[in-house]
Amino acid sequence: MTKSAWEQEKEFRDAAVPMDRRTAAASWEHVADFPHGDGLLRWHWHVRVPGSLAPDIFFMGMVQDWANQGYDVREAEALLPEGVRLEAEGRIEELRVLSARVMRVLKEAPKVPGHPYHQYEHPASWEDVKAAMPAAAGYAPLSGWRAEFKDQIYQGWLGQMAGGSFGTAIEGYTGERIRQVYGDVRGYLIPPETTNDDVVYELLLMDVFERMGRKITSAALADEWVKMLPYGVSAEGTALRNINLGIYPPESGTFLNPYCDWIGAQMRGMICGMLAPADPMEAARLAHIDAVVSHARNGVYGEIYAAVITSLAFVIEDPRKIALDGARYIPAGSEYAAKLAFCFETLSATSDPAEAWKKLEKHFERYNWIHAYPNLAADLLALWYGGGDFTESMMLLASAGLDVDCNGGLVGNVLGILNPVPPAWADPLGDLLETYIAGKEQLSIRKLAEQTAALARK
Repeated sequence: MTKSAWEQEKEFRDAAVPMDRRTAAASWEHVADFPHGDGLLRWHWHVRVPGSLAPDIFFMGMVQDWANQGYDVREAEALLPEGVRLEAEGRIEELRVLSARVMRVLKEAPKVPGHPYHQYEHPASWEDVKAAMPAAAGYAPLSGWRAEFKDQIYQGWLGQMAGGSFGTAIEGYTGERIRQVYGDVRGYLIPPETTNDDVVYELLLMDVFERMGRKITSAALADEWVKMLPYGVSAEGTALRNINLGIYPPESGTFLNPYCDWIGAQMRGMICGMLAPADPMEAARLAHIDAVVSHARNGVYGEIYAAVITSLAFVIEDPRKIALDGARYIPAGSEYAAKLAFCFETLSATSDPAEAWKKLEKHFERYNWIHAYPNLAADLLALWYGGGDFTESMMLLASAGLDVDCNGGLVGNVLGILNPVPPAWADPLGDLLETYIAGKEQLSIRKLAEQTAALARK
């Protein structure tokens, strides 16, 4: 009997042993010449994450997430082992055909009657999303602009860069495997590398925001993506394909996009919170505009949550209260809201983070390591038990594993806004953000923060 996609992916992930980044170099060189044709096809069947060198199979994750969205994917699941074998043997002509068959059966997969995913409400337009938020009734911003927001934005950027750099070296592995190789991780394993594929989307949003202000649109963001991005992965790669075919937001985030519930939007919502400090509803609105370029439903709600808790951190000092209050900006009948509630129930039931994570990890085992849900659980673990301490919170993220750089970026941003980033984390950054965006290869973090504050104050 063929194993389900999530069981195949879990076995693959559990078996992946980290390549020790203290002795192995990152592999960002592909950015200059991103694979295409047969190279790209093989890349989707066998790839290593640039920063951590973790192995991945995107076709497997694609089928896995289609199943989590309530589709019958048994026919596609049966094809996965053969696809892995064909790629390993270099049988490209056969792999082309099999890959097309996987896409066809996913496209034609019927919905599973009574599947839990279909029992939830998933409002799509901003008006409907806002109407479904518990926080919408009688909403008012928590504060106007304050002078201290400028430095908080700077510290937020520092925290995001520090957390992201920390996690880049270990993302894509389970917490257990990370402990086997690195032990108890409480600091940078290697000199921080700020290059990743997370922050670039925030920079592009800032460019469009600078031109359009709060009249920014998803269509304008889509144009900026096509203009500036050399490549995209998973949901973002699918969105770029769609936009290039003339399929613009919000359809670009939904059309044949099985990754639409993944973390790609959740990982970039912090800029929306920094552009709307102490105004979480405006942060949520900006996040919705950005998220629908590449995501839908729970993937969109993930960016809203990231933006909202970032915005709340400017005026609320307790990380637990920030996390709890942020949930009020998620549509009440959504699956994302239900997962938040489960996380809070689990975290509230014990004072032991290891015990809590064991329950959370089991609950989310059906989801890919790049899915929004298990990474949301890791974020909440760090905010709940970290006590606002940067080092302790990063340690908790490492103990959870998964998409550690995305999670480190979000948690680090929130913690930086709350309290200045400790020198041990801030100083090694050297005020340098490196990207693969033309014209933004090397940026000053301080100047980026000053630009963000100027835009937020407008």
